[in-house]
Amino acid sequence: MSDTELRERNLINNAGFFGRGQARNPASRVRLVRRPAAKIVHARTNRPVPAYLQRGFTYLGLLIIITVMGAGLAAFGQLYSHAAQREKEQELLFIGGQFRDAIASYYNKSPGAKIYPKKLEDLLEDRRFPMPQHHLRRVYSDPMTGKAEWGMVEAPGGGFMGVHSLSEETPIKSGNFRLREQLFEGAEHYTKWMFTYSPPGLAAGVVPGGKR
Repeated sequence: MSDTELRERNLINNAGFFGRGQARNPASRVRLVRRPAAKIVHARTNRPVPAYLQRGFTYLGLLIIITVMGAGLAAFGQLYSHAAQREKEQELLFIGGQFRDAIASYYNKSPGAKIYPKKLEDLLEDRRFPMPQHHLRRVYSDPMTGKAEWGMVEAPGGGFMGVHSLSEETPIKSGNFRLREQLFEGAEHYTKWMFTYSPPGLAAGVVPGGKR
């Protein structure tokens, strides 16, 4: 082996041969560069919009979104409220019909002279018979007020011939009532929804009474 080949072999076997001068070169290091954020450009002037105006646009956009969401929630709340009130109206019509049927049963089953009940409890337990009669299962609560209190419609000759709600709220339903409830059309408030019983051929005046 010649002297030249021996020197080349010793040079290659040197551990620092391949990395010589590279570790000290700063240009060979990996650098993380943060790219600037995209700028908003004005549509007419094609110039970048200042940062403070960009923030203003962001706040304005948030305010618009919040306003739209608030209006949507308000509209949804109103629709939900109307739907709940309509459901209560249907319940009131059903319960009122139960009271009217119970009054009719009490009147028509009277032993001897026909009379109306004196109080709501008479419909629950009619003691005019050896075996008490039950014309009504229970005293229902008024769905419009949530209380078991009703306005009474006085009957000619004493007692009561019907009931009505004590709510002064204006009804949503103003038409398309059944035949025996046609007087409810255009009522200003639920107190005008009077569920009364009058025997055929007897034109009795309807006189609202106190609550019970």
